[in-house]
Amino acid sequence: MKELMRTNDPTIIAFATALLRGEDIDFFEMDVHMSVLEGSIGVLPRRIMVASRDHFRATAVLRDNDIDLGL
Repeated sequence: MKELMRTNDPTIIAFATALLRGEDIDFFEMDVHMSVLEGSIGVLPRRIMVASRDHFRATAVLRDNDIDLGL
């Protein structure tokens, strides 16, 4: 798996995952439950991971929709 993007903005995560689902690209959200360790203040970014074979296509989908990949 490769890291596709990272952000601490939940609206961008929701939009990006909706786009990936629409293109039938499998993904995995990492660091979703890190707020327990940080005290729920949202400073730690969440990451979206995709399979290596889907990385190029997923990157193109997000960039076409003006999503900053945060890398």
